[in-house]
Amino acid sequence: MAFLQVNMHLTNFDIDVFLRDYWQKKPLLIRNPWGSWTNPLEPDELAGLACEDEVEARLVVQKRHRWKVEHGPFPEARFGKLGKKPWTLLVQAVDHHVPEVAALIDPFRFIPNWRIDDVMVSYAADGAGVGAHFDQYDVFLVQGLGTRRWQVGGLCDETTELLPDQELRLLATFEPVEEWILEPGDILYVPPRIAHNGIAVGDDCMTYSIGFRAPARNELIAHWCDDLLGGMDDDDRYADPGLQVQDNPGEISAGAIAELHAMVAEKMLDRDAFARWFGGYSSTQKNLDGVWAPEQPISDSDLQASVAGGAQLVRNPASRFTFIRNSPESTLLFVDGECIECAGDTIALAEQLCALTRFKIDPALQNSTTAMTLIARLIDQGSVSFDAEAPFSA
Repeated sequence: MAFLQVNMHLTNFDIDVFLRDYWQKKPLLIRNPWGSWTNPLEPDELAGLACEDEVEARLVVQKRHRWKVEHGPFPEARFGKLGKKPWTLLVQAVDHHVPEVAALIDPFRFIPNWRIDDVMVSYAADGAGVGAHFDQYDVFLVQGLGTRRWQVGGLCDETTELLPDQELRLLATFEPVEEWILEPGDILYVPPRIAHNGIAVGDDCMTYSIGFRAPARNELIAHWCDDLLGGMDDDDRYADPGLQVQDNPGEISAGAIAELHAMVAEKMLDRDAFARWFGGYSSTQKNLDGVWAPEQPISDSDLQASVAGGAQLVRNPASRFTFIRNSPESTLLFVDGECIECAGDTIALAEQLCALTRFKIDPALQNSTTAMTLIARLIDQGSVSFDAEAPFSA
């Protein structure tokens, strides 16, 4: 069964053409494809988030050809002291705190959940930007308020020269090959390693950056090995009971190399173990907000009443949901780093949880102990909530 739910809609946008011709290949300007665009967050609300302890925020102030970076949380008075210098406020993971911003991700869920990172929101004064740079991930840049001039350049790599002593990793040289002015509702897609530069045209310029994760090979190897080492026994050692005399004792024989390599490869190439590890690793949320977890575990009677009453189950925007089909009879559900083995009638529920940000539970599941146990577990750990109890509900 295919699940699809969007709170905002893209019109006249061909997903198949985009994935075939543009995804990870070349930039694409998409002129206001929304059925109806409304800026989901006011500038003052963004500034308020930047003042909170649990929110990651940066302030970038430009002076001539240098950019100074300050890290939040910021005192409210800071924004009144910026003067006329070009400045930009960057706030990470705003989708975790504002449901209207979280809804921006829904139209882009043709990209798998595990690839989605977060929505960074920027506010820029006239003439401000963070300088020409490139990222290691795909990004959709949605113009929310005001206008911004975007320039894109060529493909960068590890040999691309960067400006010295710049925290923002800015390009030493930048030659734009295309340039556009984005109005509210316009979207610019930028693939990984493509140079780009955005400059606010007028005040009150807000941009929503929907970013996608791309694990580095060294990151995968390092964390996978760390996980493997945690489960290994020091007594699991090399043995050679069939050892024979060598012509030269200084040689490491081909047979020994083969045995030693096999010891490592046997663990490293265990696909099932890797899949289980990666599901947990990729669903671990670094900014998970504990406010969704109830003070007391949900009671059986409250759970049954909510399901019977048709209450909507809502996913915590800060939570990550994904699954792996382990076999036709078994699915591994990963939620916020936890692996939950699902079978029978919980398989369809697990897939529904991963596909939809909110939905009504089939009342028939009241009779399934395993399904009710799964829902209760996710509620108690703060990954989901019934609509009436959700901290973000109206």
